Amino acid sequence: CWFFVFFSISFFSPEINDSEGHPSSSHQTLKGTSKWATSLESLLEDPEGVKRFREFLKKEFSEENVLFWLACEEFKKTQGKKQMQEKAKEIYMTFLSSKASSQVNVEGQSRLSETILETPHPLMFQKLQDQIFNLMKYDSYSRFLKSDIFLNHKKSEEQEENSPEAQTAAKRASRIYNT
Repeated sequence: CWFFVFFSISFFSPEINDSEGHPSSSHQTLKGTSKWATSLESLLEDPEGVKRFREFLKKEFSEENVLFWLACEEFKKTQGKKQMQEKAKEIYMTFLSSKASSQVNVEGQSRLSETILETPHPLMFQKLQDQIFNLMKYDSYSRFLKSDIFLNHKKSEEQEENSPEAQTAAKRASRIYNT
């Protein structure tokens, strides 16, 4: 019986947590800056990564790109025609209209007309979102990985991982995991 419990825990829960419920650094998958550095997709999946990337883009005067991308992601999850129309109009007025307050740089022919907002669908912004994603991926993202914002965050993560508290928790988790 104890073998089944141990096997279940080790097989189905390979991540070991410390006494505070945080993953032990000796048995965790990539996270934080290490994960962000693997791809823009990984960066955008992490709320802290998005926060740091936004901070960087703000300094580069291009924060509207990630805001547009995030708005499109949220739009895809919208239920109901009325809510979809409202959000589509909000995205259009904020990012795409010639009078937009945070206009994104997309090809002129790719811009949507206001009439399409009457019949919205979840992927109506996909082409534009892909353009902005590629702009970020091939332009801003590589600079972000070399920026002080990224490098300072990485340094603070490394210091945190090497702190006596983190090492003690890792040893404790290692003993639990290896018994």
